[in-house]
Amino acid sequence: MPAMSIRSLRPLAATALLCAAGVQAQETFKIAYIDPLSGPFVNVGELMLNHVQFAVDEINAQGGLPGKVQLQLLQFDSKLSAQESQSALQAAIDQGARAIITGGSGSSVVTALVQSAARHNQRNPGREVLVLNHSSIDPELTGKACNFWHFMFDANTAMRMKAISDYIKTQPAIQKVYLLNQDYAHGKQWAAYGRSMVGAARPDIQFVGETLHPIGRVKDFAPYVAKIKASGADTIITGNWGQDMALLLKSAGDAGLDYRYFNHSAGGVPGTVLAVSQAGKGQLTWVAEWHPGQVDRPAVDAQAKAYKAKTGKDFLAPRIDMTVRFLAAAMQKTQSTDPLKLALAMEDMALDTSVGKVRMRGQDHQLLLAQVVNTIAPVDGKRVTQGWEGTQWGFRTDAVIPAEQLTLPSACQMQRPTRR
Repeated sequence: MPAMSIRSLRPLAATALLCAAGVQAQETFKIAYIDPLSGPFVNVGELMLNHVQFAVDEINAQGGLPGKVQLQLLQFDSKLSAQESQSALQAAIDQGARAIITGGSGSSVVTALVQSAARHNQRNPGREVLVLNHSSIDPELTGKACNFWHFMFDANTAMRMKAISDYIKTQPAIQKVYLLNQDYAHGKQWAAYGRSMVGAARPDIQFVGETLHPIGRVKDFAPYVAKIKASGADTIITGNWGQDMALLLKSAGDAGLDYRYFNHSAGGVPGTVLAVSQAGKGQLTWVAEWHPGQVDRPAVDAQAKAYKAKTGKDFLAPRIDMTVRFLAAAMQKTQSTDPLKLALAMEDMALDTSVGKVRMRGQDHQLLLAQVVNTIAPVDGKRVTQGWEGTQWGFRTDAVIPAEQLTLPSACQMQRPTRR
Protein backbone atom coordinates (compact mmCIF):
# COMPACT_ATOMS: atom_id res chain seq x y z
CA MET A 1 0.00 0.00 0.00
CA PRO A 2 1.48 3.42 -0.91
CA ALA A 3 2.47 5.66 1.94
CA MET A 4 0.33 8.62 2.90
CA SER A 5 1.82 11.82 4.30
CA ILE A 6 0.91 13.30 7.67
CA ARG A 7 1.69 16.68 6.19
CA SER A 8 -0.89 16.45 3.42
CA LEU A 9 -4.20 15.98 5.18
CA ARG A 10 -6.34 17.55 2.47
CA PRO A 11 -9.86 16.63 1.32
CA LEU A 12 -9.89 13.88 -1.27
CA ALA A 13 -13.37 14.56 -2.60
CA ALA A 14 -15.79 17.42 -2.83
CA THR A 15 -18.09 17.97 0.12
CA ALA A 16 -21.08 17.06 -2.07
CA LEU A 17 -19.73 13.53 -2.36
CA LEU A 18 -19.03 12.94 1.31
CA CYS A 19 -22.45 11.69 2.34
CA ALA A 20 -22.31 9.06 -0.35
CA ALA A 21 -18.93 7.99 1.04
CA GLY A 22 -20.46 7.37 4.46
CA VAL A 23 -19.58 10.52 6.40
CA GLN A 24 -22.14 11.40 9.02
CA ALA A 25 -23.28 14.98 9.36
CA GLN A 26 -21.41 16.08 12.47
CA GLU A 27 -19.22 18.91 13.63
CA THR A 28 -16.81 17.03 15.86
CA PHE A 29 -15.21 13.61 16.19
CA LYS A 30 -14.64 13.11 19.90
CA ILE A 31 -11.45 11.49 21.15
CA ALA A 32 -11.10 10.57 24.82
CA TYR A 33 -7.69 10.78 26.45
CA ILE A 34 -7.53 8.35 29.41
CA ASP A 35 -4.22 8.38 31.30
CA PRO A 36 -2.82 9.48 34.70
CA LEU A 37 -3.60 13.13 35.41
CA SER A 38 -2.99 12.86 39.16
CA GLY A 39 -0.79 10.86 41.52
CA PRO A 40 2.88 9.85 41.25
CA PHE A 41 2.93 9.70 37.43
CA VAL A 42 1.00 12.90 36.71
CA ASN A 43 4.02 14.38 34.88
CA VAL A 44 3.95 11.43 32.47
CA GLY A 45 0.23 11.79 31.84
CA GLU A 46 0.46 15.55 31.26
CA LEU A 47 3.38 15.11 28.86
CA MET A 48 1.40 12.62 26.79
CA LEU A 49 -1.73 14.78 26.89
CA ASN A 50 0.22 17.78 25.56
CA HIS A 51 1.51 15.71 22.63
CA VAL A 52 -1.99 14.51 21.75
CA GLN A 53 -3.48 18.01 22.03
CA PHE A 54 -0.74 19.46 19.82
CA ALA A 55 -1.51 16.96 17.04
CA VAL A 56 -5.27 17.51 17.40
CA ASP A 57 -4.87 21.29 17.15
CA GLU A 58 -2.59 21.08 14.13
CA ILE A 59 -4.90 18.69 12.25
CA ASN A 60 -7.90 20.87 13.02
CA ALA A 61 -6.03 23.95 11.77
CA GLN A 62 -5.31 22.19 8.47
CA GLY A 63 -9.02 21.61 7.98
CA GLY A 64 -8.56 18.48 5.89
CA LEU A 65 -10.92 16.05 7.60
CA PRO A 66 -14.05 14.76 5.81
CA GLY A 67 -17.13 16.93 6.08
CA LYS A 68 -14.96 19.61 7.71
CA VAL A 69 -15.10 17.59 10.91
CA GLN A 70 -13.05 18.93 13.81
CA LEU A 71 -11.39 16.65 16.36
CA GLN A 72 -12.39 17.28 19.96
CA LEU A 73 -10.25 15.97 22.80
CA LEU A 74 -11.91 14.92 26.06
CA GLN A 75 -9.73 14.37 29.13
CA PHE A 76 -10.11 11.66 31.79
CA ASP A 77 -7.85 10.68 34.69
CA SER A 78 -7.09 6.95 34.76
CA LYS A 79 -5.61 7.23 38.27
CA LEU A 80 -3.45 4.24 37.25
CA SER A 81 -6.47 2.06 38.01
CA ALA A 82 -8.18 -0.43 35.72
CA GLN A 83 -11.49 0.18 37.49
CA GLU A 84 -11.20 3.98 37.28
CA SER A 85 -10.21 3.71 33.62
CA GLN A 86 -13.20 1.53 32.81
CA SER A 87 -15.45 4.10 34.47
CA ALA A 88 -13.75 6.81 32.45
CA LEU A 89 -14.31 4.78 29.28
CA GLN A 90 -18.03 4.56 29.94
CA ALA A 91 -18.18 8.29 30.68
CA ALA A 92 -16.31 8.97 27.44
CA ILE A 93 -18.71 6.79 25.44
CA ASP A 94 -21.68 8.50 27.09
CA GLN A 95 -20.20 11.85 25.96
CA GLY A 96 -19.92 10.61 22.38
CA ALA A 97 -16.26 9.58 22.11
CA ARG A 98 -15.51 7.26 19.18
CA ALA A 99 -11.79 6.79 19.82
CA ILE A 100 -9.79 6.35 23.02
CA ILE A 101 -6.16 7.39 23.28
CA THR A 102 -4.25 5.77 26.14
CA GLY A 103 -1.02 4.00 27.01
CA GLY A 104 0.61 5.81 29.91
CA SER A 105 -1.22 3.93 32.65
CA GLY A 106 0.46 0.56 32.31
CA SER A 107 -0.41 -2.66 30.53
CA SER A 108 -3.00 -3.86 33.05
CA VAL A 109 -5.04 -0.66 32.64
CA VAL A 110 -4.81 -0.66 28.84
CA THR A 111 -5.73 -4.35 28.69
CA ALA A 112 -8.83 -3.62 30.79
CA LEU A 113 -9.75 -0.72 28.51
CA VAL A 114 -9.36 -2.87 25.39
CA GLN A 115 -11.51 -5.62 26.87
CA SER A 116 -14.22 -3.17 27.96
CA ALA A 117 -14.23 -1.41 24.60
CA ALA A 118 -14.51 -4.76 22.80
CA ARG A 119 -17.51 -5.76 24.93
CA HIS A 120 -19.17 -2.43 24.25
CA ASN A 121 -18.55 -2.74 20.52
CA GLN A 122 -20.00 -6.24 20.39
CA ARG A 123 -23.16 -5.10 22.16
CA ASN A 124 -23.50 -1.83 20.25
CA PRO A 125 -22.88 -2.31 16.51
CA GLY A 126 -22.72 1.06 14.81
CA ARG A 127 -21.54 2.77 18.01
CA GLU A 128 -18.07 1.24 18.26
CA VAL A 129 -14.99 2.89 19.73
CA LEU A 130 -11.32 2.46 18.80
CA VAL A 131 -8.50 2.12 21.34
CA LEU A 132 -5.31 3.81 20.14
CA ASN A 133 -2.42 2.85 22.40
CA HIS A 134 0.72 4.98 22.21
CA SER A 135 2.88 3.66 25.06
CA SER A 136 1.65 0.46 26.73
CA ILE A 137 3.95 -2.06 25.11
CA ASP A 138 2.85 -5.44 26.47
CA PRO A 139 3.38 -7.85 23.53
CA GLU A 140 0.23 -9.73 24.55
CA LEU A 141 -1.83 -6.74 23.40
CA THR A 142 -0.79 -7.52 19.83
CA GLY A 143 -0.19 -11.21 20.55
CA LYS A 144 -2.53 -13.74 22.12
CA ALA A 145 -4.75 -10.96 23.53
CA CYS A 146 -4.92 -8.99 20.27
CA ASN A 147 -8.20 -7.29 19.46
CA PHE A 148 -9.50 -5.81 16.22
CA TRP A 149 -10.40 -2.52 17.92
CA HIS A 150 -6.93 -1.98 19.44
CA PHE A 151 -3.88 -0.49 17.70
CA MET A 152 -0.38 -0.24 19.23
CA PHE A 153 1.65 2.75 18.01
CA ASP A 154 4.91 1.87 19.76
CA ALA A 155 7.48 -0.90 19.51
CA ASN A 156 6.42 -3.54 22.00
CA THR A 157 8.49 -4.91 24.87
CA ALA A 158 9.94 -7.78 22.85
CA MET A 159 10.94 -5.45 20.00
CA ARG A 160 12.60 -3.02 22.40
CA MET A 161 14.50 -5.77 24.21
CA LYS A 162 15.56 -7.16 20.83
CA ALA A 163 17.09 -3.76 20.04
CA ILE A 164 18.88 -3.69 23.41
CA SER A 165 20.12 -7.29 23.18
CA ASP A 166 21.49 -6.64 19.68
CA TYR A 167 23.40 -3.68 21.13
CA ILE A 168 24.62 -5.54 24.25
CA LYS A 169 26.03 -8.18 21.92
CA THR A 170 28.60 -5.55 20.89
CA GLN A 171 29.51 -4.58 24.49
CA PRO A 172 31.91 -7.14 25.98
CA ALA A 173 32.45 -5.06 29.14
CA ILE A 174 28.97 -6.05 30.32
CA GLN A 175 29.47 -9.23 32.33
CA LYS A 176 27.14 -9.44 35.35
CA VAL A 177 23.49 -8.41 35.11
CA TYR A 178 20.88 -7.82 37.83
CA LEU A 179 17.15 -7.74 36.98
CA LEU A 180 15.26 -5.13 39.05
CA ASN A 181 11.69 -4.45 37.97
CA GLN A 182 8.29 -3.21 39.05
CA ASP A 183 5.95 -5.92 40.30
CA TYR A 184 3.27 -5.87 37.63
CA ALA A 185 2.72 -7.63 34.31
CA HIS A 186 4.98 -5.45 32.21
CA GLY A 187 7.79 -5.33 34.76
CA LYS A 188 7.80 -9.12 34.88
CA GLN A 189 7.83 -9.28 31.08
CA TRP A 190 10.78 -6.89 30.83
CA ALA A 191 12.72 -9.08 33.23
CA ALA A 192 11.79 -12.26 31.36
CA TYR A 193 12.73 -10.85 27.96
CA GLY A 194 15.97 -9.50 29.43
CA ARG A 195 16.97 -12.90 30.70
CA SER A 196 15.99 -14.75 27.52
CA MET A 197 17.03 -12.31 24.76
CA VAL A 198 20.18 -10.92 26.35
CA GLY A 199 21.12 -14.43 27.43
CA ALA A 200 20.74 -15.66 23.85
CA ALA A 201 22.75 -12.74 22.43
CA ARG A 202 25.48 -13.07 25.08
CA PRO A 203 25.62 -16.60 26.54
CA ASP A 204 28.69 -15.58 28.55
CA ILE A 205 26.77 -13.04 30.64
CA GLN A 206 25.96 -13.98 34.24
CA PHE A 207 22.55 -13.08 35.70
CA VAL A 208 23.42 -12.51 39.34
CA GLY A 209 20.05 -11.65 40.85
CA GLU A 210 16.40 -10.72 40.28
CA THR A 211 13.97 -8.64 42.35
CA LEU A 212 10.45 -7.26 41.87
CA HIS A 213 9.22 -4.25 43.87
CA PRO A 214 5.82 -2.49 44.24
CA ILE A 215 5.12 0.00 41.46
CA GLY A 216 5.04 3.66 42.50
CA ARG A 217 5.22 2.90 46.25
CA VAL A 218 8.93 2.62 47.09
CA LYS A 219 10.23 5.85 48.65
CA ASP A 220 13.85 4.75 49.14
CA PHE A 221 15.64 2.25 46.89
CA ALA A 222 18.68 2.01 49.17
CA PRO A 223 17.83 -1.55 50.34
CA TYR A 224 17.46 -2.69 46.74
CA VAL A 225 20.71 -1.00 45.75
CA ALA A 226 22.52 -2.70 48.64
CA LYS A 227 21.26 -6.06 47.41
CA ILE A 228 22.45 -5.30 43.87
CA LYS A 229 25.85 -4.22 45.16
CA ALA A 230 26.23 -7.45 47.10
CA SER A 231 25.51 -9.43 43.92
CA GLY A 232 28.57 -8.00 42.16
CA ALA A 233 26.52 -6.76 39.21
CA ASP A 234 27.90 -4.20 36.77
CA THR A 235 24.64 -3.75 34.84
CA ILE A 236 20.95 -3.47 35.75
CA ILE A 237 18.11 -4.37 33.42
CA THR A 238 15.13 -2.44 34.74
CA GLY A 239 11.72 -1.49 33.40
CA ASN A 240 11.29 1.23 36.02
CA TRP A 241 9.86 4.54 34.88
CA GLY A 242 8.73 7.83 36.42
CA GLN A 243 9.57 8.31 40.09
CA ASP A 244 10.65 4.67 40.42
CA MET A 245 13.48 5.27 37.95
CA ALA A 246 14.46 8.63 39.44
CA LEU A 247 14.59 7.25 42.99
CA LEU A 248 16.60 4.21 41.90
CA LEU A 249 19.17 6.48 40.23
CA LYS A 250 19.33 8.65 43.35
CA SER A 251 19.94 5.76 45.72
CA ALA A 252 22.64 4.24 43.52
CA GLY A 253 24.27 7.66 43.07
CA ASP A 254 24.19 8.32 46.81
CA ALA A 255 26.00 5.00 47.28
CA GLY A 256 28.63 6.03 44.70
CA LEU A 257 27.72 3.15 42.38
CA ASP A 258 28.27 3.59 38.64
CA TYR A 259 25.93 1.07 37.03
CA ARG A 260 24.87 0.63 33.43
CA TYR A 261 21.05 0.62 33.23
CA PHE A 262 19.07 -0.79 30.30
CA ASN A 263 15.47 0.36 30.08
CA HIS A 264 12.64 0.41 27.55
CA SER A 265 11.56 4.06 27.70
CA ALA A 266 12.40 5.84 30.98
CA GLY A 267 14.79 8.26 29.32
CA GLY A 268 11.83 9.86 27.60
CA VAL A 269 9.98 10.57 30.85
CA PRO A 270 10.24 14.10 32.30
CA GLY A 271 12.72 14.34 35.14
CA THR A 272 14.87 11.35 34.17
CA VAL A 273 17.73 13.35 32.63
CA LEU A 274 17.71 15.63 35.68
CA ALA A 275 17.81 12.57 37.96
CA VAL A 276 20.79 11.11 36.08
CA SER A 277 22.66 14.43 36.24
CA GLN A 278 21.96 14.81 39.97
CA ALA A 279 23.06 11.26 40.69
CA GLY A 280 26.31 11.99 38.86
CA LYS A 281 26.82 8.25 38.45
CA GLY A 282 25.40 5.65 36.12
CA GLN A 283 24.60 5.37 32.43
CA LEU A 284 20.93 4.97 31.53
CA THR A 285 20.50 3.40 28.09
CA TRP A 286 17.01 3.18 26.61
CA VAL A 287 15.25 2.78 23.29
CA ALA A 288 12.77 4.94 21.40
CA GLU A 289 11.79 5.96 17.91
CA TRP A 290 13.82 9.18 18.41
CA HIS A 291 15.72 11.11 21.03
CA PRO A 292 16.26 14.87 21.42
CA GLY A 293 19.35 16.05 19.62
CA GLN A 294 19.39 13.14 17.18
CA VAL A 295 21.20 14.62 14.19
CA ASP A 296 19.63 12.53 11.41
CA ARG A 297 15.99 13.50 12.05
CA PRO A 298 15.51 17.10 10.81
CA ALA A 299 11.75 16.63 10.41
CA VAL A 300 11.41 15.82 14.12
CA ASP A 301 13.58 18.81 15.00
CA ALA A 302 11.18 21.07 13.08
CA GLN A 303 8.22 19.43 14.78
CA ALA A 304 9.88 19.82 18.19
CA LYS A 305 10.51 23.53 17.59
CA ALA A 306 6.88 24.10 16.60
CA TYR A 307 5.72 22.21 19.69
CA LYS A 308 8.04 24.21 21.95
CA ALA A 309 6.89 27.49 20.41
CA LYS A 310 3.25 26.65 21.05
CA THR A 311 3.40 24.87 24.42
CA GLY A 312 6.61 26.14 25.96
CA LYS A 313 7.48 22.51 26.69
CA ASP A 314 9.90 19.97 25.28
CA PHE A 315 8.81 17.50 22.61
CA LEU A 316 9.79 13.91 23.39
CA ALA A 317 7.62 11.33 21.65
CA PRO A 318 6.82 11.44 17.92
CA ARG A 319 4.84 8.20 18.26
CA ILE A 320 2.21 9.90 20.46
CA ASP A 321 1.82 12.65 17.89
CA MET A 322 1.53 10.14 15.03
CA THR A 323 -1.24 8.23 16.85
CA VAL A 324 -3.65 11.05 16.07
CA ARG A 325 -2.26 11.49 12.57
CA PHE A 326 -2.89 7.84 11.68
CA LEU A 327 -6.50 8.34 12.73
CA ALA A 328 -6.77 11.48 10.60
CA ALA A 329 -5.14 9.74 7.63
CA ALA A 330 -7.69 6.91 7.93
CA MET A 331 -10.52 9.48 7.95
CA GLN A 332 -9.08 11.08 4.87
CA LYS A 333 -8.64 7.77 3.09
CA THR A 334 -12.15 6.49 3.81
CA GLN A 335 -13.93 9.86 3.85
CA SER A 336 -15.70 8.45 6.88
CA THR A 337 -15.75 8.77 10.64
CA ASP A 338 -17.12 5.26 11.21
CA PRO A 339 -14.68 3.50 13.61
CA LEU A 340 -15.06 0.19 11.77
CA LYS A 341 -14.06 1.75 8.45
CA LEU A 342 -11.24 3.62 10.16
CA ALA A 343 -9.91 0.42 11.74
CA LEU A 344 -9.96 -1.39 8.40
CA ALA A 345 -8.17 1.54 6.76
CA MET A 346 -5.39 1.58 9.35
CA GLU A 347 -4.60 -2.10 8.79
CA ASP A 348 -1.35 -2.28 6.81
CA MET A 349 -1.40 1.51 6.39
CA ALA A 350 2.02 2.98 5.67
CA LEU A 351 2.55 6.59 6.67
CA ASP A 352 5.35 9.08 6.03
CA THR A 353 6.07 10.52 9.47
CA SER A 354 8.69 12.77 11.01
CA VAL A 355 10.76 9.68 11.90
CA GLY A 356 10.41 8.18 8.43
CA LYS A 357 8.00 5.71 6.88
CA VAL A 358 6.25 3.39 9.33
CA ARG A 359 3.68 0.64 8.81
CA MET A 360 0.81 -0.67 10.90
CA ARG A 361 0.90 -4.45 10.55
CA GLY A 362 -2.58 -5.67 9.68
CA GLN A 363 -2.14 -9.10 11.23
CA ASP A 364 -1.98 -7.83 14.80
CA HIS A 365 -2.23 -4.00 14.67
CA GLN A 366 1.40 -3.56 15.75
CA LEU A 367 3.25 -0.52 14.42
CA LEU A 368 6.61 -1.41 12.88
CA LEU A 369 9.23 1.30 13.34
CA ALA A 370 12.97 1.58 13.87
CA GLN A 371 14.38 1.99 17.37
CA VAL A 372 17.26 4.18 18.51
CA VAL A 373 19.43 2.79 21.32
CA ASN A 374 20.69 5.85 23.20
CA THR A 375 22.31 6.77 26.50
CA ILE A 376 21.88 9.79 28.77
CA ALA A 377 25.40 11.26 28.97
CA PRO A 378 27.21 14.56 29.64
CA VAL A 379 27.39 17.10 26.83
CA ASP A 380 30.77 16.66 25.14
CA GLY A 381 30.31 18.80 22.03
CA LYS A 382 30.74 15.77 19.79
CA ARG A 383 28.27 12.93 20.33
CA VAL A 384 26.14 14.88 22.82
CA THR A 385 25.69 18.48 21.76
CA GLN A 386 22.48 19.52 23.52
CA GLY A 387 21.73 19.69 27.24
CA TRP A 388 18.28 18.71 28.49
CA GLU A 389 16.03 19.69 31.41
CA GLY A 390 18.33 22.59 32.32
CA THR A 391 21.35 20.32 32.69
CA GLN A 392 24.56 19.66 30.78
CA TRP A 393 23.40 16.12 30.11
CA GLY A 394 21.71 14.96 26.94
CA PHE A 395 21.32 11.92 24.69
CA ARG A 396 23.99 9.95 22.83
CA THR A 397 23.03 7.77 19.88
CA ASP A 398 24.57 4.31 20.34
CA ALA A 399 22.83 2.37 17.57
CA VAL A 400 19.85 2.60 15.21
CA ILE A 401 18.09 -0.74 14.77
CA PRO A 402 15.91 -0.88 11.62
CA ALA A 403 12.28 -1.99 11.84
CA GLU A 404 13.01 -5.06 9.71
CA GLN A 405 15.45 -6.34 12.33
CA LEU A 406 12.83 -5.92 15.06
CA THR A 407 9.85 -7.42 13.23
CA LEU A 408 9.14 -10.48 15.36
CA PRO A 409 6.48 -13.17 14.78
CA SER A 410 3.05 -12.62 16.32
CA ALA A 411 0.74 -15.13 18.01
CA CYS A 412 -2.29 -12.97 17.19
CA GLN A 413 -5.39 -14.73 15.86
CA MET A 414 -7.52 -11.70 15.04
CA GLN A 415 -11.27 -12.08 15.50
CA ARG A 416 -12.89 -9.65 13.10
CA PRO A 417 -16.36 -8.09 13.38
CA THR A 418 -19.05 -9.25 10.98
CA ARG A 419 -20.48 -5.76 10.40
CA ARG A 420 -19.15 -4.13 7.23
